[in-house]
Amino acid sequence: MIEATSPDTVIPVSRLNRLAREALERALPPLWINGEISNLVRAASGHIYFTLKDERAQVRCTLWRNRAQLLPFRLEQGQEVEVRALATLYEARGDFQLNVEAVRRAGVGNLFEAFLRLRAELEREGLFDPAAKRALPRYPRAVGIVTSPQAAALRDVLSALARRAPGVGLVLYPSPVQGEGAPAGLVTAVDAASARCRDDGVEVLLVVRGGGSMEDLWAFNDAALARRIRACAVPVVCGVGHEHDFTIADFAADLRAATPTAAAELASAGFVELGPTLDRLSDTLSRAMRRDLERAAQRLDRAQLRLVHPAERIARRRERVEHLRLRLDAQLGAVRAGAVARVDALAWRLRARRPELAVNATRLASLAERLASAQRKRLERAGSRLTALDEALAHLDPTRVLRRGYGIVRDAEGRVVRDAARLDAGDGISITLSDGHVDAEVVASHPTTPSASSDDLSARNKPD
Repeated sequence: MIEATSPDTVIPVSRLNRLAREALERALPPLWINGEISNLVRAASGHIYFTLKDERAQVRCTLWRNRAQLLPFRLEQGQEVEVRALATLYEARGDFQLNVEAVRRAGVGNLFEAFLRLRAELEREGLFDPAAKRALPRYPRAVGIVTSPQAAALRDVLSALARRAPGVGLVLYPSPVQGEGAPAGLVTAVDAASARCRDDGVEVLLVVRGGGSMEDLWAFNDAALARRIRACAVPVVCGVGHEHDFTIADFAADLRAATPTAAAELASAGFVELGPTLDRLSDTLSRAMRRDLERAAQRLDRAQLRLVHPAERIARRRERVEHLRLRLDAQLGAVRAGAVARVDALAWRLRARRPELAVNATRLASLAERLASAQRKRLERAGSRLTALDEALAHLDPTRVLRRGYGIVRDAEGRVVRDAARLDAGDGISITLSDGHVDAEVVASHPTTPSASSDDLSARNKPD
């Protein structure tokens, strides 16, 4: 309720504006409002300011950056749109305005009629029967998530589960959540989760997506998806859009959550025994902080219009560039000086290491002369030794012995006979002489006789 004040009480303007804002926000819930866009301004912060008007009135509107990023189309001057907004008062200026939560093109009524027809058809089939709804497990081992890997809803769910139940396993079944192929992708993902839930340990399935217009959420208004959710092997929690958004998937699910974060909170409720009180305090604080941030952002956007002139900004940038140029020149000079010093040092070392060619040439000539002398002496010694070895080898030449009148006797098998006892009368022998050889036959063997008489042999001369 508005603070009680007496008629004579004097209050400051800031308190008056705060009371007016609180009264407006309590009296008017978020509404869908139709009108034409004009005076559109996109701030550098990402917030969008515009005026929504019809033929008889107009109102200022503010679309914050976090919601503007979710728009499926670009706002332009003259567009006719429908906005869901909260009527409030900008306290700093006392301006009545709308804080826009969602924007859709005008003419969504046909989609809503199609939504109502499909909901009635599936309700007649008993698909939304409350008696068929399953209770969520109090302490699930793992939670399955059906959404797009790039969706902000996934980050919200992961953050909530990490905060509330960090030990719970998470399994993502990826699917597009917007566009032409989204319904079929969602059906495939729910089927995969139902088939693999036992192997993955999943005991509850979250089907989530962030907020948007009815066109953005239309993929969740699919009859096949509703039937797959109803037939899923594990309980399903559907958290699509914001609190005011409803889809066919919400009615088919075992439990409907207002947001993706709320879906994660429902799945992890058993792990948080004292959660409700803390959640209420956290939500209150979050709303207050968000309201303060939005007011601060609005003040910042308005102050931005009074920022430094572009010429002065360019002059500052030029001064910084000049400063950086001077630093670069100084650094290059230092590098160049260091390089010159290193080159000088290397040149000095090179001069110190340069060989003295005249001295080395003289030494080389001396060494060449010594090498030639040593080579001659070595060849002379080798020649003398070779001559001596040749003479020694000549003394051992058996042909010299034969020229002195000796002969070599071999038996019939060609073996040299050194002992007369090895020969018997009648054995054939061969005698090698200095100038040929003769074949002979043993007449008698006399081992004790130093040598056999030529009369005892019957020699048969045989030319060589």
